[in-house]
Amino acid sequence: MPNVVISDFGGVLTSPLIGSFMAFQDSMGISARQLGTAMNAVAEKTGRNPLHELEKGHATEADFLDQLAGTLEVELGHRPEMHKFSETFFSALEPNQPMIELMWEAKRAGRRMALLTNNVREWEPVWRSMAPVDEIFELIVDSAFVGCRKPDPEIYELTVSGLGVKASDCLFIDDMEINCDGARAVGLNPVHFRDNDQAIAEIRAAIGL
Repeated sequence: MPNVVISDFGGVLTSPLIGSFMAFQDSMGISARQLGTAMNAVAEKTGRNPLHELEKGHATEADFLDQLAGTLEVELGHRPEMHKFSETFFSALEPNQPMIELMWEAKRAGRRMALLTNNVREWEPVWRSMAPVDEIFELIVDSAFVGCRKPDPEIYELTVSGLGVKASDCLFIDDMEINCDGARAVGLNPVHFRDNDQAIAEIRAAIGL
């Protein structure tokens, strides 16, 4: 039975991320299709996914938004104002209290706790203020500071080695199925978070709470 819990942040310890992306699209007047097209255009031009580069700390938030704005300008006929991206994103994001309480319960029950997040370097002060992550988790691995991201094998291995445990000792929780697949590939035991009732029941069963 796993005795280590490794949790994602956004979409697991917070409300679903789709709400934040929708808020940004509504605020900026940019559709999901237009945003996706712009991302793909930047990727084709540079040979790298701009969001992945941002999450690995290889690009600044300002660079990322400038690339998207320049690409969107062609389709929209004007250059969109992107500087309120993070403000709008976080305004629609709320702490997921039932999951946060479960993390506290696991810690009090003696489970070792780690947080593994794909994130943005400039956003660190904001997201870390949303939940008591430093009190709950002994290790926090943020993609923007380690140069790799889920589902790259390196970031799971970095987390496991940082804890000094075996992958098989770890339960991994994430709202993205591709990240759960990546965790499974390196030997972790994944729970794909879909909603609180489903995930909390699976986590309790997996770690014996």
